[in-house]
Amino acid sequence: MKLRRITAVLGAAVLGVTLSACGLTLNQGLPYDIQPGTIQPIPSLQGLKVTVGSKDFTENIILAYMAEMGLTAAGADVVDLSDIKGSNSSRQALLSGQTDVTWEYTGTGWINYQGNELPVPGGEKAQYDATAKADEEKFGVSWLNYSPLNDQYAFAVTEEYGAKNNLKTTSDLAAFLKQKPDQNVFCLETEFTSRQDGFPAAVKAYGFQNSKIENFGIGTIYSAVASGTCPVGEVFTTDGRISGLNLRVLEDDKKAFPQYNAVATLRTEFLKAHPDIRGPLEKISAAIDNEQMVQLCKQVDVDGQDAGKVAHDWMVSKGFVK
Repeated sequence: MKLRRITAVLGAAVLGVTLSACGLTLNQGLPYDIQPGTIQPIPSLQGLKVTVGSKDFTENIILAYMAEMGLTAAGADVVDLSDIKGSNSSRQALLSGQTDVTWEYTGTGWINYQGNELPVPGGEKAQYDATAKADEEKFGVSWLNYSPLNDQYAFAVTEEYGAKNNLKTTSDLAAFLKQKPDQNVFCLETEFTSRQDGFPAAVKAYGFQNSKIENFGIGTIYSAVASGTCPVGEVFTTDGRISGLNLRVLEDDKKAFPQYNAVATLRTEFLKAHPDIRGPLEKISAAIDNEQMVQLCKQVDVDGQDAGKVAHDWMVSKGFVK
């Protein structure tokens, strides 16, 4: 069973534009012959075309590949549309029917897509329940079971810088920057700078003032912090470059950022028409957690392995595919 691959290069500016108008090209299939393991062929999914999308960062791309391989083992005709640039473009692809499955994060759904300003109190399950209910009611998007994988935003510094200045929490950072305004420089991705669950949430919770913002792609923030270009950078807590570059993640002690449990999302009408698609995806989501994802991302971003190979090796190690 072969996977087909499409490459998408999209930016936030294309929100509202169909993906077919954005110069997508059909590329060679992923080099894996997927055979069923514990994920067995499902009669109702045989030959069903399912397009799997993702955002443009390593973890989300790995999750997309896992979904593609699981659905291929189940018998679906899977097309890969991973690496869509920006959350809004990825979301629009799902809503418009250009993709059928994409891994989303509960906090992003609640703040960015539902338009709420504050996280849901009560922890991961409460955030998931509220997000799933609202998204189905307002946008016709269904959220499958959430995984233990909770990839939160945080700020990081180098271990050396953190130890020298006694920085363990984001409150420590805020107090330090008031005393040392010359160090009030943040490396942030453009989207994080403006999204309500990003830097504005941190400013509101911790009172950062007059910060100098240096915008980088998320992939270069880690090396920029490690090299001293910026004292502080935005990170994803499951990113393998944290350990690879010896960075210190500061605790979000005031809970400025929401919970971000990863969930496979589908249009409700698509899920109702093909309910058996739930099984393979939820097997995968139940098996992945933060510790594993840190290692998987490290294999890609630090060790230089291909994300598809890393996902394939994990799927094989779990016995889901052969």
